[in-house]
Amino acid sequence: MLLEATPPTSTSARTATKTDTITMTDTLTLPKTILVASTNPVKILAAARAFARMFPQAGPPPAVRGLSVPSGVPDQPLSDATTLQGARNRVEGARAAEPGADYWVGIEGGVDEDPYPDLGSELGGGAALLQSFAWVVVLGRDGTVGKARTAMYYLPGETSALVRGGMELGRADEVVFGGVNTKQKNGSVGLLTGNVVERRGYYEEAVVLALIPFRNRELSF
Repeated sequence: MLLEATPPTSTSARTATKTDTITMTDTLTLPKTILVASTNPVKILAAARAFARMFPQAGPPPAVRGLSVPSGVPDQPLSDATTLQGARNRVEGARAAEPGADYWVGIEGGVDEDPYPDLGSELGGGAALLQSFAWVVVLGRDGTVGKARTAMYYLPGETSALVRGGMELGRADEVVFGGVNTKQKNGSVGLLTGNVVERRGYYEEAVVLALIPFRNRELSF
């Protein structure tokens, strides 16, 4: 099944199969196959558009495919380090499953406790809130690794309490805000911003940043 990369203003997404493919309208300089270690259509499209932006020149359009790969960490990572490890594990699992790809991309969302909980109370805020973010790891066939973290934002107390109680963030969002399968749609960042920041774009910027070492190969990273 083929999906055309949508314009930047689009918020469309759909349920992906294990081998969903996106053919990008933009072209890349080097890769022919990019494997995203997830079947989440939001993550696949974010990776496709990030590669198109960073390598927009000559060459046939690459295939960007999603593959179901376990993270090797809890379904809801509860620390920065665990979240990064999940992204790394996904990349390594994707490479082991399909070593013929040119690039492998892992995107892992997670939460962590606020390292400055006293600041909120000093300014009149309530209980300490959880921070939400995602890590992106990109591995090239030559062994080059790029990684970046998305912007961080705070989850509301209602969501934070459910996640601390053992609920995955996507499910907690559904309880607090309503909706079904929000993690493959707008996610908490979209719900909290009224889609001013959509989940695809939120991930896309971090993938762009993770591609910095590949665009600047003359430099050391």
